Amino acid sequence: MGLVILLVMAAGVAAMLTRRLPTAFALVLLAVAIALVSGAPLTGKESVLQTVLQDGAPALAATMIAVLLGSWLGKLLDETGIAGTLVRKIIEFGGDRPTAVALGVLAVSALVGTVTGSAPAAMLAGIIGIPAMVAVGIPRTTAAGTILMGIAVGIPFELPVWQFFSTALELPVPTVRGFMIKLFPLALVAAVLFVLVESRRRGVEHAWAFRPATAKPASRRAKLGDAPWYALLTPVVPLVLALGLDVPIIPSLLAGVLYALVTTTRPGGMNKRLLRTLYGAFEVAAPPIALFVAIGILLAAVKLPGAVEALQPLVEAVSPQNAVLFVLVFTLLVPLCLYRGPLNVFGLGAGIAGVLIAAGIYPATAVLGLATSYNQVFGVADPTSTQTVWSAQYAGVTPQQVMLRTLPYVWAVALGGFCVTAATYL
Repeated sequence: MGLVILLVMAAGVAAMLTRRLPTAFALVLLAVAIALVSGAPLTGKESVLQTVLQDGAPALAATMIAVLLGSWLGKLLDETGIAGTLVRKIIEFGGDRPTAVALGVLAVSALVGTVTGSAPAAMLAGIIGIPAMVAVGIPRTTAAGTILMGIAVGIPFELPVWQFFSTALELPVPTVRGFMIKLFPLALVAAVLFVLVESRRRGVEHAWAFRPATAKPASRRAKLGDAPWYALLTPVVPLVLALGLDVPIIPSLLAGVLYALVTTTRPGGMNKRLLRTLYGAFEVAAPPIALFVAIGILLAAVKLPGAVEALQPLVEAVSPQNAVLFVLVFTLLVPLCLYRGPLNVFGLGAGIAGVLIAAGIYPATAVLGLATSYNQVFGVADPTSTQTVWSAQYAGVTPQQVMLRTLPYVWAVALGGFCVTAATYL
């Protein structure tokens, strides 16, 4: 039975890789197939309809709400001009010094990445940041990679990501936060090295030669002027509350939303802006929310007693227990989190993580280390991820070119994460 489940998983990966099915739909079908193969009944206790579909769909509800609030805050950063002001100030400070400009845009990308991930974060920092970097001589591929590496620096402090790993792996938020803090310096060092090394490559271009693949007209705020200086603190507000004052994630994000509204909006226009940005946030959040519904369903399926019993001996046989082998094996497997591969935590990787925990192969904290380390790679170098595609196309290069430039750096981050995991949890 275990081999049949593995074949079903392989078929699911093939469907996602070949884009025959959207990832969310493929994961749901995969979950139903795993449940049926493992002998789960259609109805009743530990069943397909009740346990997998009914209970699994809302399992990550807290993560979905956090994603929606993060998207809402991202829309506010865009509409109010906060993100654009941050980027423009950094560019003004950097002047015509390419490395200084790139490091400044990297810092803004990291700050925005703590609020909202994926394409929205790339757009907020990249719409102004990428042309500015190219204008002072940063190669196009490096400009796109700088945005992505900056977002990766922010990922360890992205509150919706904390909520996702906390719920999916059934770990307390402080435990997730603790490992993310350890991951942060690794991501920061890799990002700074990327800028210092890659910005020195040949291929200088100037503003007159820059033709982004998708241009965006200037926002209303950009025409009116910069956001107030105190409004620029908006991305920091949720972090201070969640990290410094131990406020729960959803209230922290709500506080950020309210702070952005109060510091940038006149009382008469607050209602309109509040509703307009909220409705826009639903559009941005819809794809990841659909994915989290599917991941919840998949996690419910792989945790069924029949699935755990079938998969445990197989997974145990190929999972290294020695700390050194643990690091070596999972470092070599890094490419499997690319192209929506089986170790992508926002795909089949979530199911594999569930199996590792449910079968008792590794403690949940070790699986957290694996998943978050792989996520640092996926968030930057995967040519199918939305932020990578947008950044590459806007810079006028291909996602594969960005992958080749960034992969060595984020691979090193993953290696560091595995070392920390092995030393701490094994």
